[in-house]
Amino acid sequence: MALKLLSKLRNQNLQITRNRNLHRLLDAARFFSEQPVSNLSTPDDSKFIIKNKQQTTTSSLKQHELAKFAAISDTWWDSEGPFKPLHNMNPTRLAFIRSTLCRHFSKDPNCARPFEGLKIVDVGCGGGILSEPLARMGATVTGVDAVEKNINVARIHADLDPETSTIEYCCTTAEKLVEEQRKFDAVIALEVIEHVAAPAEFCKSLAALAYPGGATVISTINRSMRAYATAIVAAEYLLHWLPKGTHQWSSFLTPEELVLILQRASINVKEMAGFVYSPLTGRWSLSDDISVNFIAYGTKDGQ
Repeated sequence: MALKLLSKLRNQNLQITRNRNLHRLLDAARFFSEQPVSNLSTPDDSKFIIKNKQQTTTSSLKQHELAKFAAISDTWWDSEGPFKPLHNMNPTRLAFIRSTLCRHFSKDPNCARPFEGLKIVDVGCGGGILSEPLARMGATVTGVDAVEKNINVARIHADLDPETSTIEYCCTTAEKLVEEQRKFDAVIALEVIEHVAAPAEFCKSLAALAYPGGATVISTINRSMRAYATAIVAAEYLLHWLPKGTHQWSSFLTPEELVLILQRASINVKEMAGFVYSPLTGRWSLSDDISVNFIAYGTKDGQ
């Protein structure tokens, strides 16, 4: 009983600290709300406008990023391969998603399939390492990725299990889904926004995919010197956890910038947490430290 009480108090204190951090971020976002967001997209975004005779579609994709991930698409389900950090982080990411979405949709987080009845889209799904556990938790999942090789790998792996064979995988973009007027209860984009050309436009597309009152979950890497040292220098060049060139520090967003971008896309951030890695246990855990990896949950304004 005493251990349970201590655990409960620890979680409450962590939640209070997260709320304080979120309030600081919201204050900072309000302070900068009159500033233009042009600095939050790459100078050559115009390169990523796809044109044809019928219509013009703006895409937030970077073509060199697509090529980079296509080259290693066959290794998505190799837990010791280039995507090992995501495999290791996945249980912690899912814990945050489970907690926030269950609270948002008044679901029981302790049941086996808490997302039963929810339509969730996993934007930038890769090989499906997040889509599959979401489906096992009862959600009707749509996984989308602009790299066809990723989608092929995801489909093949999902078909190995009847619980995940129902996932709808599409080689497309968030912008295309918006054009098709697709809507979802929850929109999730983890470790994606740092790879797009126009974060603000990307977030507008994510917001358009959510029903009014729906939920959005985004994770990314902070543009801090600590993140440069750990997520790039250490992870890519010293420890070789990731292929060299996986990340560009200039493409990272600070928590304040992400909050502001989401606010302008009619998504109000309700909770934010950090991911911290323990070299002793080799595991990730949720924390109030958002100086490197962080995740945010927000709700779309009702209409």
